[in-house]
Amino acid sequence: MDIATTASMATDPGAMPSDEEVDFYGLTHPGKVRTANRDHFLICSVRKHLEVHGTSLPDKGGLSVDSNRLAFLAMVADGVGSGDKAEEASRLAVSTITRYVSEALQTYYTTDSVDPESFSRALADAAINCHQVIESQALENRDLMGMATTLTLWIGIWPKAYLLQIGDSRCYVFRDDRLTQLSRDQTMAQDFIDQGIFTVTDARGSRLEHVLSSSIGGPQSMPVVTTMDQNWNNVGLLCSDGLTKHVSDERIAEVLRNMTSAQQVCEVLLQEALDGGGTDNITIIVGRDRKKES
Repeated sequence: MDIATTASMATDPGAMPSDEEVDFYGLTHPGKVRTANRDHFLICSVRKHLEVHGTSLPDKGGLSVDSNRLAFLAMVADGVGSGDKAEEASRLAVSTITRYVSEALQTYYTTDSVDPESFSRALADAAINCHQVIESQALENRDLMGMATTLTLWIGIWPKAYLLQIGDSRCYVFRDDRLTQLSRDQTMAQDFIDQGIFTVTDARGSRLEHVLSSSIGGPQSMPVVTTMDQNWNNVGLLCSDGLTKHVSDERIAEVLRNMTSAQQVCEVLLQEALDGGGTDNITIIVGRDRKKES
């Protein structure tokens, strides 16, 4: 596991946004080529219970844990491979890690405050436990052998935020008119770029661009947890690679620059990914904090 800390993004975060000051939306689409959707997503508030706002999971009844908001949670999982086992892997990852994270939050909120380092370790441990659950399911059902998934999870515990990354789904932040990719793609191509073997140009279009070097349920799982400060005026975006295969970072930034709502951004970006070919499942989550008018 790897735990990293980003530079602070704010010096004075102010008061935590109220429920009415959080604008969020998520959607998922099979695309134009694939017959099944192997992506799953979840957006929820963690209170002393779990309040689900949006998800692709077929049954959200098993997620509930009761009502001030303790944290805000969003995640995207992109099942790897073909057939039902890819969809099952992403579904299992989202439902399993939600339970682990909500339990960790309840544990840390029984103390005076959440310790960032301890919570980062708890997130990484949750990812490892989730990996083991998927491996165990595959051993029990041979039809599920080889199932794996990416997982990109963002959790805000004001004024801190935590990003858990496994695979090549992505997390971006748009702030001060600039789009920044917070997650690192865990792919063979990116590994070669980091080692100086590939240039970015070499990697683009290479068959290794979408070969994962880390996944949940795969041969290697290397969760990375990044801690950062939250601030008003940030827009966050999580997505599977069905979006970034067809829509450039420059275009994503332009859409966010002209944002009217989280729903509007998700719908515009989905349509652009479909217009660009829609060769994969597409999942997008967008969230921002907006101060209420006095």
